[in-house]
Amino acid sequence: MTSGYMGLFVAGLPMYDWSEMRSEVDAQWARLRDAFRQKGIDAPQTIARVNADLRPVDGGIRDAAGKVMAPDPATLPPDELDFFGLWLHPALLFAQTCWGPMELGLATHVQLVGQPRYDAFEGGQGELYSSALVMRAGEAPTVGSPSDGSPLIPLDVLRGKHFTFNSLDSMSGIIAPARDLEALGESLDIFSERSESGGHRASIVAIAEGKADVAAIDCQSWANARRFEPAAEAVTVVGWTTRRKGLPFITARTTPEKIVEALREVVAATA
Repeated sequence: MTSGYMGLFVAGLPMYDWSEMRSEVDAQWARLRDAFRQKGIDAPQTIARVNADLRPVDGGIRDAAGKVMAPDPATLPPDELDFFGLWLHPALLFAQTCWGPMELGLATHVQLVGQPRYDAFEGGQGELYSSALVMRAGEAPTVGSPSDGSPLIPLDVLRGKHFTFNSLDSMSGIIAPARDLEALGESLDIFSERSESGGHRASIVAIAEGKADVAAIDCQSWANARRFEPAAEAVTVVGWTTRRKGLPFITARTTPEKIVEALREVVAATA
């Protein structure tokens, strides 16, 4: 079961691909790849981690109307990864993205495959996950995730603090806390300052180093930080956002229906 890109599909799992977790992410892909292949899909042997791993697309990646949406991966720094170059690639078989970019327009150019499960992480339940609101240890009480998935937003603790976030299109890092604040009649304006860190891990380091005061870190990234990021030892959880759907799996808008159905069966059974 193939497509016009027979034998040339690309795949990526960039959202939790920390350097310390490469072997675990590779093992996750190997399980998915083998299950896809059992369905007759010519899944790639390895995932794409840099732009050089993506097939060139002459003239750039275009939407259904022919408008360029993303540059040709071959024109980008080879040792970096442009997420949109992966997500919008016409040969994309499978990748993980975020509901922030999906809501901001990506969803119209891809097909949704399914959701992973977050039961292994505090703050997660099934396909739902929440963000841990973190600050320097000792500055506010540590709290556990509400069992019913409701938000726990300590307004008095957060007010007047410097909020740092990974990126403006991140559901877990800024959109989710903004929506929870709005539900309480507040907004991100409760913070004295806002700054973009470039990543959840960088946000945790910034807080530990005193360069920021609070951040919203999705529960899986927080679990990863507690395993691998020394700065996390100086940081604690002071609140939680509402549980929402976690990071979705997608495929190209041109992936044939039969392949999409098979991908969905595999994700439902294994992810």
